[in-house]
Amino acid sequence: MTERKYCVVLGASGGIGEAISRDLASAGWSLFLHYNENAAHIGNLQRELIVDYPQSDFLLVQADFSTLDSAETLARQVRHVRAVVVANGQSMMKLLTETTAEDMDALWKVHVQNPARFIGLVSPQLRKFEQSYIVMIGSIWGNTGAAGEVMYSAVKGAQHAFVKAYAKEAALSGIRVNAIAPGWIETRMNSDIPMDERQMVIDEIPLMRTGTPAHVAEAVNFLLSGKADYITGEIMKVNGGWYI
Repeated sequence: MTERKYCVVLGASGGIGEAISRDLASAGWSLFLHYNENAAHIGNLQRELIVDYPQSDFLLVQADFSTLDSAETLARQVRHVRAVVVANGQSMMKLLTETTAEDMDALWKVHVQNPARFIGLVSPQLRKFEQSYIVMIGSIWGNTGAAGEVMYSAVKGAQHAFVKAYAKEAALSGIRVNAIAPGWIETRMNSDIPMDERQMVIDEIPLMRTGTPAHVAEAVNFLLSGKADYITGEIMKVNGGWYI
């Protein structure tokens, strides 16, 4: 078996996924960098990581998780997987009355169905290691729900439920399964929100600030570091005290 540690980062081209990839690379992980459409951005990230960490492998893998067979497509591209970080996703700010069946189906496939299917497909690889890891990036809304984001909250809640259930099922195989539930994280996804609305949120956060992708990445690194091996089935809140 290879001595290198391989982790699949789903959604590595996003703001949080990129930060996670950089942090894990600095910790000695070789990475499968998953993306869907943002080929130029992920290519730049790959080149930077190869220069900075020449002892590790950084491989690009593409799959569109809004389609039915994408988990199988991705599983065929990876090997020696010891960790999976699910950081892909899509936001949806709509009233439930405005949310179509197609919207619901896309959210389910991207956030729940295909990540879960992919994890099932690579679980034989994960079981080859004494300790292996799965971390899903959930959301504060998976814990408490958000008006105007009902279906997004629902699929994030489903991710949290998956973590709790699969942690029990996979424990005998040495697989640690956890989630991180970020609050407001400064990414491209919420960069267009008006300042007055942002300030209203900040006023509700006990630490009086929003988070950064690095805050999420550091939590992921901890869960994969070997220092958290007695933690499984946990939904770790990274939200500045916004929801406790």
